Amino acid sequence: MKTVRWFALILPATLAATVPAALISSPTAFATPAINTEVVVISQATLDGVEYITREITIQPGGSTGWHFHDGRVFGVVRSGTLTRTFADCTDVVSPVGSAVTEESGPDHVHNGRNLGPDPVVLWVDYIQPAGAPLSVEVPDPGCAIG
Repeated sequence: MKTVRWFALILPATLAATVPAALISSPTAFATPAINTEVVVISQATLDGVEYITREITIQPGGSTGWHFHDGRVFGVVRSGTLTRTFADCTDVVSPVGSAVTEESGPDHVHNGRNLGPDPVVLWVDYIQPAGAPLSVEVPDPGCAIG
């Protein structure tokens, strides 16, 4: 199920009324949202300004996390399926069921998790990050021309 954000419906009309046409027609790189990905929070706690969050992430066949990076550290395990992560240099890392997955923090570690297989990918993921920070920051495709 695809989520339609309310601002996607209102913002274009507002921009058309207030922004000169030359600015609207200029090319802009947009973030790439997750596709066919579901998330369930398993646990969450904050201690001394640090959040500890565990989530189950399911990526359906053909789905992806979208291009993003994390402000904190991420550790996980592939519980089922095969996860393919593409990094900003367009290299892939393939992680089959049972694989440990770690991701460094910051905008120098942009990636996109994809399910190229026939079965759902299920991940159990732990986030350790500053309290109140977003779990991920969406960014535009760095030029790898994938979903």
